[in-house]
Amino acid sequence: MAGGAPDSGGSTETTYRSARVPLLLPTWVMIGVFLVLPVALMAVYSFLTKEMRGGVIWDFSLAAYDQFFVHRGLFGDEPPTLEWTYLSVFGRSIIQAAIATVLCLLIGFPTAWFIATRPPETRGVWLFLVTVPYWVNLLIRTVSLRFLIRENGPLNDALMGAGLISEPLALINTDFAVQLGLFYSYLPFMVLPIYAAVERYNFTWSEAAVDLYATRWVTLREIVLPIVKPGIIAGCLLVFIPSLGAFLAPNLLGGAKNFMIGSLIEEQFKKSLGNWPFGAAVSMILMSLVLILLLIYARSAARQEAR
Repeated sequence: MAGGAPDSGGSTETTYRSARVPLLLPTWVMIGVFLVLPVALMAVYSFLTKEMRGGVIWDFSLAAYDQFFVHRGLFGDEPPTLEWTYLSVFGRSIIQAAIATVLCLLIGFPTAWFIATRPPETRGVWLFLVTVPYWVNLLIRTVSLRFLIRENGPLNDALMGAGLISEPLALINTDFAVQLGLFYSYLPFMVLPIYAAVERYNFTWSEAAVDLYATRWVTLREIVLPIVKPGIIAGCLLVFIPSLGAFLAPNLLGGAKNFMIGSLIEEQFKKSLGNWPFGAAVSMILMSLVLILLLIYARSAARQEAR
């Protein structure tokens, strides 16, 4: 025909796009209200000026960021130097989060492997045992852990009753307590992504490696780890990022000597005389670090897919 048939494909695509907009509207509203708006408010507050009685003055400046990075003396009359007080808190937070991530990986990988290699009818039970602590609020679990490891708590009583120690161990307000709290809080975040990756692993590849006289270590290093690597990276990010900004474990288990970046931010907002712009600035610095880590991961994943 001279006029040709109508382009049904184009009209179908247009209809699909027009119908997709109202379906996505609730998602856009949720993202805008609960993600974009809070982050935008935090960014604006980080450039405001602190009001002496609490709150902010709508006078834009870089004073909050300057306070984090630069030390100018108590009255601002000294030559500017690096503000190691806050930088050390930031560094301590990174180290604590990294150690917690390594500990979760060391325990989480064998746990995920064990669950994934169980019979299908029992895997749900093991996953239930891993996730059941999350039925309880994080605050309650952290307070319970503090009760468990305190000097006159059940752990010390059991060790002394068994004759392993002669006096209670001082575990509260130590780096060990913080690490234990972070490990206990975020271990399932490591187990579940690795489990999902191991579950899709074809175990005949390991059998083929054994037939070719590969040792278990070689099989793990050359075959298993490269295949389940996406699950390991996802688990490490899911543990490291919340551990970096955690404040319950440092506050309740670590004390003032183990102050972390999340505790620093919380202190700036919870008191009436807190420094809201400074707390917002520290939050933006922390979020920037997290975004950099995610961008590095996304770029690395894109390069691997392109190979």
